[in-house]
Amino acid sequence: MGGGGGAALCPAPPPGAGAPRPPPAGDDDRRTGTVSITPSTTAPGAEVELWTDACGRGRHAKGNSDAFASVAHFRPADDKGLFARARIRSDAEPRSYDVWVTCEDSGGRATGALTVVHHTRPSPAAPVKAGGGGAATLAERSAEAQGPGIRHAVTGLVLAAVAAVAVALRTSRRRRGPAGS
Repeated sequence: MGGGGGAALCPAPPPGAGAPRPPPAGDDDRRTGTVSITPSTTAPGAEVELWTDACGRGRHAKGNSDAFASVAHFRPADDKGLFARARIRSDAEPRSYDVWVTCEDSGGRATGALTVVHHTRPSPAAPVKAGGGGAATLAERSAEAQGPGIRHAVTGLVLAAVAAVAVALRTSRRRRGPAGS
């Protein structure tokens, strides 16, 4: 059991082997980027589309904003990165809102902004000059509600009397038979 004083020989590492190497393009787990929001200006209750490529090869992400009704769940969309839809809260105040995306499969993050505006319905300042089209509709409705008037009743009685006389004349000619028999 002797204690030899010999040193173990280890091969020396090649130059630069101890230095950290940068990750290959597309494999960075701590990417930062932006989120594309369409439309970037919207109204309460509307839906927006969100796109990001900040997750690298990540397949899932979550997006959030004070303007969203709920968390937006990102899923892969072709080769364009990740895609999600989000609904704007119906009570969102008109202002600019930040949007944050956090990649679930990696440490990637993305940020963006959207603007919420309230749309008011314009009302005309003066009546539109359009002829009497609206009044004609009202006149037709009032005539239908009243029913036929005296003029219509008289016309109907006259037509019925003429028809009765025509039938009576025709019947009397048939009874007499042909002339000269």
